[in-house]
Amino acid sequence: MSVMTQLPMTAPPRYWLISLLATAVFNTAIAGLLTQVGFGYGFWVNWSYSQSIGLSICAANAAVMLRVRDWRRWPLLAFTFPASVLFGVSLGAWVTGEGGWSDPRAWTAVLIGLFFGGLGGIAFYLNERVQRLDAEVKQRQLRQSEMERRELEARLRMLQAQIEPHFLFNTLANVAGLIDADPALARRLLERLNDWLRVALARARSDRGTLDDELDLLTRYLDILAVRFGDRLRWRIDVTDDLRDLPWPPMLLQPLVENAVRHGIEPKPGGGALLIRARREDGRLTIRVTDDGAGLRDSGGGAGLDNVRARLRILYGEEARLTLSANPGHGVTATLEIPR
Repeated sequence: MSVMTQLPMTAPPRYWLISLLATAVFNTAIAGLLTQVGFGYGFWVNWSYSQSIGLSICAANAAVMLRVRDWRRWPLLAFTFPASVLFGVSLGAWVTGEGGWSDPRAWTAVLIGLFFGGLGGIAFYLNERVQRLDAEVKQRQLRQSEMERRELEARLRMLQAQIEPHFLFNTLANVAGLIDADPALARRLLERLNDWLRVALARARSDRGTLDDELDLLTRYLDILAVRFGDRLRWRIDVTDDLRDLPWPPMLLQPLVENAVRHGIEPKPGGGALLIRARREDGRLTIRVTDDGAGLRDSGGGAGLDNVRARLRILYGEEARLTLSANPGHGVTATLEIPR
């Protein structure tokens, strides 16, 4: 239940203050979420437990993550992480006078703390990984061309953009809402979120990949949305096997799909359909992401698509392009063309 942010040990006090405030806000959101689904003794007791557990996790585990850089980090975390959750539950019971280890809900609170704390740890690890890659880029500046340096920096920005708080928080809110109403569906949604996070971590460690790798990540992303949206989201991927083996820069397609779902299908009453299709056309690989959603409201497509265009310029110069066009009737098609 904590927001663990990568901070240097010599960071000014204001950075630590911001980190603590962010953690407190995140803990408050969790308390509100649990209160909405009817868990606990009410908002203020949930808030006290959430702050106790979240700040305990942050204090104990952030110290380990920041100070220990070698293999000893993981055995330490295997001890400090569950220990900090247990301490936080005990602290919450002492502060509120409610609950305690004789109450079965205390162990439910432990499980909730482990789950949200684990997500915070994943976010911390990804952010730390991005920071390390950024440091590697700076070390290569004297040995690599300007084109290579800019491509790596753009890739880092794209990786950071994929850790999408809007997507994660919406998914977690859906899980919380389904815990009592449909536990089986809540479990299914958590399993799919876990699959997506595991693949996203693998992509973060990779400099290169194939189109099939990218489509695999998109499939897991859309599987999560399919649970959230139900019949409001229908999708299909039409890509032949020979194209799937082509080299593909990591995380280049997902912003197009995110844009189509968020701005096209989600705001449309009744939802809509999404089609991802790839073809060879005149010596170029053309990928179209087509939706029948709310339609074209911004000809540029926003910051996410601007980042895709910037990355295309770095990777392929003027030989690649991304365009948006309105479909006859409803929806938008994003067309990505690269030399192949």
